[in-house]
Amino acid sequence: MAITNLIRFNNLRGDIFGGVTAAVVSLPLALAFGVASGVGPLGGLYGAVCVGFFAALFGGTPTLISEPTGPMTVVMTTIVASFTAANPENGLAMAFTVVMLAGLFQIVFGIFKLGKYVTMMPYSVISGFMSGIGVILIILQIAPFLGQAAPKGGVLGTFLKIPELISKVNPPEAILGAITLAIIFFMPKKIKKLVPPQLIALIVGTVISLTVFGNADIRRIGEIPVGLPPLQLPTFSVGQLTVMLLDGVMLGMLGCIDTLLTAVVADSLTRTEHNSNKELIGQGIGNIVSGLCGGLPGAGATMGTVVNIQTGATSAVSGLTRALVLLVVVLGAAKLTQPIPMAVLAGIALKVGIDILDWSFLKRSHKISAKGSLIMYGVLLLTVFVDLIVAVGIGVFIANILTINKLSEMQSSEVKLISDIDDDVKLSNEHKQLLDKARGRVLLFCLSGPMIFGLSKAIAREHNAMKEADVLVVDLTEVPSLGVTASLAVENVIRDAHDKGLQVYVVGASDKIQRRLQKLGLFDLIQPEHVMSDRTVALEQAVDLVCSKQMST
Repeated sequence: MAITNLIRFNNLRGDIFGGVTAAVVSLPLALAFGVASGVGPLGGLYGAVCVGFFAALFGGTPTLISEPTGPMTVVMTTIVASFTAANPENGLAMAFTVVMLAGLFQIVFGIFKLGKYVTMMPYSVISGFMSGIGVILIILQIAPFLGQAAPKGGVLGTFLKIPELISKVNPPEAILGAITLAIIFFMPKKIKKLVPPQLIALIVGTVISLTVFGNADIRRIGEIPVGLPPLQLPTFSVGQLTVMLLDGVMLGMLGCIDTLLTAVVADSLTRTEHNSNKELIGQGIGNIVSGLCGGLPGAGATMGTVVNIQTGATSAVSGLTRALVLLVVVLGAAKLTQPIPMAVLAGIALKVGIDILDWSFLKRSHKISAKGSLIMYGVLLLTVFVDLIVAVGIGVFIANILTINKLSEMQSSEVKLISDIDDDVKLSNEHKQLLDKARGRVLLFCLSGPMIFGLSKAIAREHNAMKEADVLVVDLTEVPSLGVTASLAVENVIRDAHDKGLQVYVVGASDKIQRRLQKLGLFDLIQPEHVMSDRTVALEQAVDLVCSKQMST
């Protein structure tokens, strides 16, 4: 796999500065996501190192920063909770195996060049899904933000116990969480350009907890082991193998969507074009290694990528630098993170959840499209309260059905059965004269545009309106493709005409369409000389046939 086009040393200063800056931005987020997921802060750091390094080394977007993200953390939180509840001994190892499976699926997507299809989802579904993930992340941070342990029952359990959590609030931790949010929200833009607000909030919150609240009972990160991680070998449970595979596909798909959307942002900032399929392979390798090391799954991170580019990075050297800087922290400076309060990390993660919400579309969706708005809110609610896969599946299904219905309605006007001069039909004068000469005994069945399955109803409608005649001319000149369902509808038209004794002509069918009609056995009913490429010639022969028949009678 060629990586020379991503790793260049002609901008070493900019790439190193970009990588170091991105590492500073990543550190508090990695700790927050690790704690939020249930894996622990070290899992967040290992995820940032492993995914970041290998995605930069083997990926297809030079300036992309890959690390644990809000959406990936939300899904991982659900996976960790479900597997540890079902299997306390091996649940966590099984969760990391799901991360490896997700990476494997991403590599498969890349090898089979499915990158361009991954993000081909209606925006209303993507918006509802991402906003739903943002809501989940916010709900899950309420308990630690208020200084309490997370209730059982996941998102729904926490949501139902919000009044109880508020009534039992731990004031010192809630104040620390509020200070964290205030710093991130209200920090002046000039300072934000110099230092990430998350890092300042992390330091200020920790210092206040040690000084002002030094005697208070505050939950902190605690001791973090220093050194390389023990390898997490793949662990399977036969009873939950299907669930693991489904979770792996879901996690891999989410990582693909998250990454490729961020890659598009990077393209717009750098005026370059990423390689989607290569990027998915790089992400897959990174997630496999992260799972082996007990790290969180990761994807392309918009915030880190934008910071990386704005500080001068132009190649993958920046991503490698960032991963190495975080590795130094893991190996030597992890003890410095011990006093960090959990409420501070909850405040940082809470702000990420707020940022994930698609505020722009939420505010305008009802103005743009009522149906799109309903789909978006439906997917959002299903994501939060039912299941991520169910939400996306139902959302895509409904959106596609509505789209197909709209396209079918538009295209059905191009399906017409013509027996005489009709003002609504655009025909040349020559064709009108020929049909007029036939006196309704020649039927011209016109189809135009791609014949998708939604048009079978329109074809059947015109078929049912077929009048008594002698000749049927099926004109496929302007049909670039003929779907299976539409092919069967056309077959019914031709077979019915043949059974009624009509001579059938097929005009303008491409080689591909002719092969399909032949496989349906229709050319056994149609004389070879009646398969033509020109509508005019077909109509002339049809009219001659009708005239000769009338003269003979």
